Amino acid sequence: MGSVSYVLAAAVLAALVSGGACIPKVPPGPNITTNYNNQWLSAKATWYGRPTGSGPKDNGGACGIKDVNLAPYNGMIACGNVPIFKDGKGCGSCYEIKCQKPSPCSDKPITIFITDKNYEPIAPYHIDLSGTAFGAMATPGKEQTLRSFGELELQFRRVRCKYAPGTKITFHVEKGSNPNYLAVLVKFVSDDGDVVQMDIQESKSPAWIPLTLSWGAIWRWDGAKPLKGPFSIRVTSESGKKLIAKDVIPANWKADTVYTSNVQF
Repeated sequence: MGSVSYVLAAAVLAALVSGGACIPKVPPGPNITTNYNNQWLSAKATWYGRPTGSGPKDNGGACGIKDVNLAPYNGMIACGNVPIFKDGKGCGSCYEIKCQKPSPCSDKPITIFITDKNYEPIAPYHIDLSGTAFGAMATPGKEQTLRSFGELELQFRRVRCKYAPGTKITFHVEKGSNPNYLAVLVKFVSDDGDVVQMDIQESKSPAWIPLTLSWGAIWRWDGAKPLKGPFSIRVTSESGKKLIAKDVIPANWKADTVYTSNVQF
């Protein structure tokens, strides 16, 4: 939640205490889809965390992705509101954003990744940016001046995610996972960037077992019959494209471990 977010919350509380009117809730806009029509939309922009930071203090967020201060995110991250975050199914999606006003704005598009959520009802589309990303919309040398405005109107549009050559879809088996409970985070997904379904397959079975979205970009399976690795994972992106990471999780897998596939959209 951004610094401006706390100001808004304080204003609401003050209005209630003084008997004044509450700040009206603005309903969310339609979900942003993968039509990639290049149309710019308007959104409210705020920022949170340290001025030159990567949003949350732990460099994480509601998608479950860690180290967003490091490559490939490099702090260029944001919280999306309901039609952008989509209860986690928008995690990893990419957007170009730019601002024209106030004067420190460069009007040049930059690319951000959605790694966190923001459900404050202040606009149909509300993007709460890291301090780094908010400042990146400014002309060179005016980053802190732009951040000092706290809130502004920006233009945004969905774009295909592009990672450095050789980047592959990566999975993290979450802490607490065991043969009867498997939770897997997915990240570094090119093209749509987000994942709307994951399925798992044991090496000795032809059947695909659907995983349930747990939270953020983390998908889980739990059942009475233990799973036996190695496991293949099938990933479905928002536009319906599918990829299979064959035997990406080995037979001797461990919780709290990263496994990198050899596939990418």
